[in-house]
Amino acid sequence: MPFVRPAVMPRLLALILGLVLLASVPVAEARVQQDQKLQASFNVLAFYSGTWDAAHIDFVKEANERFPQLAAQNGFTYTPTNDWSRLNNLSASQYQVVMFLDNAPTNATQRAGFQRYMDNGGAYFGFHVTAYNDANTPSWPWYYQTLLGTGRFTTNTWGPTAVTLRTENRTHPALANTGATFRSSVSEWYGWQNDLRSNPNLQILAAIDPGSYPVGTDPNQTWYNGYHPIIWAHKNYKMIYANFGHNAMNYDTNTRLSSTFDSAAQNQFMMDALKWLDGGGTPPVDPPTGQPEPTTWYSATSKATGKCVDARAAGTANGTVVQQYTCNASTAQHFQFQPTSGGFTRINNRNDAGKVVDVTNVSVADNAGLQLWTYSGGNNQQWQAVAEGNGYWRFVSRHSSKCLTVPGGSTADSVQLVQLTCNGTASQSFKLTPA
Repeated sequence: MPFVRPAVMPRLLALILGLVLLASVPVAEARVQQDQKLQASFNVLAFYSGTWDAAHIDFVKEANERFPQLAAQNGFTYTPTNDWSRLNNLSASQYQVVMFLDNAPTNATQRAGFQRYMDNGGAYFGFHVTAYNDANTPSWPWYYQTLLGTGRFTTNTWGPTAVTLRTENRTHPALANTGATFRSSVSEWYGWQNDLRSNPNLQILAAIDPGSYPVGTDPNQTWYNGYHPIIWAHKNYKMIYANFGHNAMNYDTNTRLSSTFDSAAQNQFMMDALKWLDGGGTPPVDPPTGQPEPTTWYSATSKATGKCVDARAAGTANGTVVQQYTCNASTAQHFQFQPTSGGFTRINNRNDAGKVVDVTNVSVADNAGLQLWTYSGGNNQQWQAVAEGNGYWRFVSRHSSKCLTVPGGSTADSVQLVQLTCNGTASQSFKLTPA
């Protein structure tokens, strides 16, 4: 045995002890991670590919940086993975919520595993491009038609922009802390083949507020009007899809120009949504209509002028001008808000309930005049009544996403009412009083 000098012995023992401790670190870390997982209220497994479009790849990178921080603050674990085969035999007892960040499974075994997971109590949170599908996307009717309800992708905005989102269901736990409207992060926005409002199994949670239009910076890829859902849930599954998740990028340098996590309200929605997906268990219920009573006749008084919506000269013929006039309690100033579909109503006039408030010539232009016309189901004859509080409402055209307005806030009698880009002014606010 070689001689070891006494001075060297302590160093040798320290070295051996250090190696032993170093070898034990992975075991200790594994135990800590396991302890954290056991202490957490639920576990999230986030799937990604990270191979398509620099903006999507950057969102994945950012998500995998930010969600662990948010998880630590909100009491859940976050595990990212690009191994889609983990879907094959996944159960809700392992991971209570699955996220798709930038893709969806294309392998038949993975798809079957995910559907089985959802059918057996699992929960899904999808972002942006996870719903994208075009003619080259392998068919998967259960995912694109049943779960998401979108059908094919049809259109998008460009470049990426932030929008104001209007909450369509204030009673849903995922939107409990966002307010009536909230600002989104910057994203590219998608439109779909199917009108999600017509699907009885879907519940739209937030849509682009009409005041946000136009949306986009490229005139050829800008939305100027319409109804565009951004967040929705499924009534028969624990599922939420959100259309954000595309950062603005300098594609020449692959440099991030915006963050998906720069909206505090949107971040709050994501945390509330995840908590609901874990513990909600019960599918979302239809919210209270929050609409005018459909069998009641109302007068509608302008907040700006104190005058009433009126059918000119008590007319009932097609083309009768809808105007403002000094309130006089006549039936020409009585209107009924009868539901059609998707949260919209027809506004009937009491002198002839078959005649409704109609946008002249099916126009989408600002300052297009309003008239009475026989109801035929046209989108230019349907309005969304949006409660503003204290008995006041604004009325948004289904056809143009513009608001019923007293033009210029005029106080004169006989001024024809118009549609105008929603701007939140008193000239677009009306108090409903039962007649």
